[in-house]
Formats: sequence, structure tokens, C-alpha cells
Amino acid sequence: MMRSYKFWVLLLLFLIYVLSFVDRQIVAVLADVIRDDLGLSNVQTGLLYGTAFSIIYALAGIPMGRLADRWSRRKLLALAVFTWSLVTVLSGFTASFTMLVVYRLILGISQAALGPAAYALLAETFSPEKRASVFSIYAAGIFIGIGLSFLVGRSVADATDWQTAMITVGLPGLLLAPVAWFFIRDARPNKTQSGTFVSDTLANLRIILAKRTVRLHLVGFAALACIGYTVLAYVGTILVDVFQSGHLVRHYGWFQFGVAVTVILMGRFADFLALRNKARRFWAGIIPAAGAVPLYGLGLFADDGFTALILLGCAVLFSSSFNGVAAALIQFMVKPEMRALAGGLYLFVISIAGFGFGPPVAGLMMDHLYTGPYAASQAVFTLIVVCAFIAIISFIFAMRSYNSDAEE
Repeated sequence: MMRSYKFWVLLLLFLIYVLSFVDRQIVAVLADVIRDDLGLSNVQTGLLYGTAFSIIYALAGIPMGRLADRWSRRKLLALAVFTWSLVTVLSGFTASFTMLVVYRLILGISQAALGPAAYALLAETFSPEKRASVFSIYAAGIFIGIGLSFLVGRSVADATDWQTAMITVGLPGLLLAPVAWFFIRDARPNKTQSGTFVSDTLANLRIILAKRTVRLHLVGFAALACIGYTVLAYVGTILVDVFQSGHLVRHYGWFQFGVAVTVILMGRFADFLALRNKARRFWAGIIPAAGAVPLYGLGLFADDGFTALILLGCAVLFSSSFNGVAAALIQFMVKPEMRALAGGLYLFVISIAGFGFGPPVAGLMMDHLYTGPYAASQAVFTLIVVCAFIAIISFIFAMRSYNSDAEE
């Protein structure tokens, strides 16, 4: 019975994670249609997709993580799913840019509760020996969701309109929310927490960040997130500006489904490495960092757009495969009552680094440092090399301090 429950919990959380990324990315998928229908500028469209979601999502991660440690993780997760699904549906009934921004802000806050609560539930439901594999299956939902947002959301919009597409992708979450409420059970009893919410959160953050391995973990995986978000932000620009192959941009989405597979495989590999030495799980960060660099280099400086697409697509299969293991690793270094907070801290750091650092820095290099037909490629590759080096060094040192910091 317990094994059956674990399977269904993992499947339910995976489906919820898929839907979260469908609802998160749908604005980007429909950006040109929404822009033309509402008469928005490109700046407004960018604010709607990026700023209105990413900043509030990052800032809400830590308090939502602590809330999940102090309250019912099951209830918080179910309410979060219901809330973001509802505002996605409501977005299909508005013709106001202001209301779309408000709904995106609410979506960002509610989705910030998902990761910390889900990470803690998975850590408590499954044994440590399977944690990297389980977290990687869950993380594969990121890339399935991104792929489906293009295939389902855009197809519905092309057949009807963008409002119908928003309603269509939002409805499944309204059905899954009550399932999560009644089916999932918290693996640990609620405990009375000492101190106020703010003081308690800050005190626990200090405990978590006092560990050298945690700091190195956050630096290393933030660097890898920087690579991922930057490539995602500029792959279209590179195919259009460098290779004059705009017709190939949409095909990059197919590689996202492949990433879902490599994320799961990397999780299995990390658990295998841990059988002999638990610190070796950090190789799941070193391999993507080192393995992707030559593929990115060849793709960014290829002779034609098709070759560039294939090589860049293969590179992302490596560079994004760390996602599940990264989320699992930080769980090994904190006490049970800090698991959700640690998940929120991890999401906060990689969101700030990914959205807030990588794309702007690469853009500055494109505008002010490099010139010529391969300027965009040079800028992105420079950031990739620097971030990969930072990640590899961080993980090497993290392996040295892991045993003294681990709580498993």
C-alpha cells in the first residue's frame, strides 16, 4: 500500500509541475497574439512575461518555503495549484493589460509555494537513497510543461483565440487541486514553531547558509541556471541574427522533451554514484557544466542554422540535466523542519541568477563588447564558459566538505 501511495504522490506532483510550467510559459507562447490583439508594445509584452512573474516568484520563494515548514504542506500546495489555475482561466476573460499583470503577479506568488512544499513532501515520502532519482522525475515536468505550452497552447490559439487557449491550459489545474487536497498526506506532524514568522525564518536561513557545502551548492547551481536561462533567452536571437534561420526557432522546443529524459537519467546516475560515496552526487553538476561547453561552442559558431540548431539542442540536453539532482542535494544538508525553506532558498537563488543576471549580462556584451556577425554567439559563449568554470570549481570544493555538512 505504501509503495502504491508513493507512486501516486510522485505522479500527482509531476502532473502539477507540468501544469505549472504550461501556465507559466503560456504568455510567452502567445506573446505576439496578445500584443497584436491588445495593442501592446514589446516592452509591455516583456514585462508581462518576465518582470511581472519572475521578480515576485523569486521574492516569494523564501517566505513560502518557511510557511510550508510551519503549516500543512498538503494544504498549501493544493491552494497554490487552485489559485494559479484560476487566475490563468480568468486571464482568458480579460482584455486589460493591467489585469493581466495582476493575474501574473498572483500566479508568481502562488507558484512560489509549489517548489518548496513539493520538495519537502518528496524528501519525506521517499528514502534518501532514491531522492535524486525521484526529484529528477519531478523536475522533468519543467521541460514537458514548456514543450506542451508550445504544442497545446499555440495550437488552441491558432484554432480559436488566445483567450480560449488561456482558459484551456488553466482548467486542468482546477481539477487537480482538490485531488491534491484530499489525497496527499503530510509525512510529518505539524509542530508549534517558536518566534515570529520573520525572526524564525531569518534564524533558520542563517543555520542553512552557515554550511559551506550549501553555499557552494547555491553558487554552482546558480551558475548552471545562468547558462540555461541565457541560452533560452537568446537562442531565437542567435538563430535569427547570426544564422538567418528564424524558421528553425520553433523546433528548438522539441529538445525540451529530450531534456526531460536526461534529467531523469542524471538523477539515476547520481543515486548510483552515491552508493559508494554520497558526495559524488555533485558529479551531476560537473558533467553538465563540462560536457555542454564544447557542444555550445560548436553550435554557436557553426556554419549554418540547421547545424547550429542540432548542436545547441544537444548541448541543452547536457546543460539542463542537473535540475532534479540540484533540488535533491540541498535536502540532504538540512534538518526535516527546514526542508521547504531550503527548497525556497534554492529556487530564489537560481531564479535571481537565471533571470536577473545571465540574460542582462549577455545582452550588455552583445551591445557593448562584441561586434560583427557572431557578436551574439560570442557574448553567450563567454558567459557559458565563465559560468561553467565557476560551477565546476564550486562542486569540486563542495564534495570535500559534504560529509561534514550532511544531515542524512
